[in-house]
Amino acid sequence: MTGNFLAGRRVHITGSIPEELDLACTEEVVKARHFISLLVKDLVGQGANFVIPIDAEKKRVCDDEPICFDWLIWDTVVKNLHRRPEGTPGPLILAVKHHKNEDQIPEEHIDTWDDYRGSSHVRIESAAHWNMASKRMEIQARSGDVLITVGGGEGVLFLANIYHDAGKPVIPLNYQICSPTTGSRKIFEYALASAHSDRLFKTEDGRTSHEWINQLDFAIRKPPEGRVEVLIRLIQNLTPPTAFFICLMNREHENFEGVKNYYDSVVKPVMEQEIGYRMVIVDGSQGYENANINQEVFNRLHKSRIVITDLTGSRPNCFLELGYALGRGLPTMILAKQGTELPFDIHTVSVHQWVEQGLIDDKKRDFRAHWDSIKSRSPLVSMEPLMP
Repeated sequence: MTGNFLAGRRVHITGSIPEELDLACTEEVVKARHFISLLVKDLVGQGANFVIPIDAEKKRVCDDEPICFDWLIWDTVVKNLHRRPEGTPGPLILAVKHHKNEDQIPEEHIDTWDDYRGSSHVRIESAAHWNMASKRMEIQARSGDVLITVGGGEGVLFLANIYHDAGKPVIPLNYQICSPTTGSRKIFEYALASAHSDRLFKTEDGRTSHEWINQLDFAIRKPPEGRVEVLIRLIQNLTPPTAFFICLMNREHENFEGVKNYYDSVVKPVMEQEIGYRMVIVDGSQGYENANINQEVFNRLHKSRIVITDLTGSRPNCFLELGYALGRGLPTMILAKQGTELPFDIHTVSVHQWVEQGLIDDKKRDFRAHWDSIKSRSPLVSMEPLMP
């Protein structure tokens, strides 16, 4: 995935339009739908995957325009499948559906749904046991890598908060197809303040998040193709999802150099160059975003997508941070130099024991194999609530 944030990432485009014409006139709705179709077409060509809710397609009484964009996105994706780069990791669509949805699929989309639902391009995530829209949104957010918002209301705000809490980028668009006090327009207005914009996303190109938000504040005269071009450039420059690395930090410890060498030669290159994560270590050598080192550690840990913990040296801070990661339900990989004495509780969890001797390629192969075996492991504690 190196060099292209979009390759294999799941993009989730969410939003809706209200019934009232004074909040979303037909002309603006048509413009927004045209923009979304151009955006999705380009995203397919860039190697993106998609999270798409599967539901009925309700339409406005006033102009018969669909209230949501989900089937527009679905239709555009399947029509442009030929644009998808060869070898892009999939599936192309993660479809989130409820057991009632099968009977609610719009007639004009039944054929493509039947053609693709059982193919390798589509994976269905069932929310059959949930009757609450919020729980279905949680499933969607758990599956996506980046959220793009257009219009909408409280549901868009709810999704944006879930993505933010998981450390995933949120990109709001300011199409005037909803009330200015809710949905995507409210998020965009919030992001126009430079103190807030970097909470939504961060980029790698030297521009601040605030500069990018101002780039997205399109003038009416800006054609949809130009708007798509700006948004694609932004997504391509997003900071990759982070993997937080926990290890001993005492440079005087006898194992410090061994742990550092293993991280530099095996962990970092595999995770960044092959798997597509940005490694994060809080060791005092980088600039802080928070008031003190403990706040920096736990904020970055909280917002990381995965955690890799090296318990070599059995340092108390490592066990504390590991416990936080496990309790939060983050995918967690545990490492230790062969011969490290580990507590009984850790022995019950799969640990990759590495050695200092041997070829780097062999160490990378073993590390990669262990990651593949545990990356989808269930959390130690069920995160499910009591009642559906």
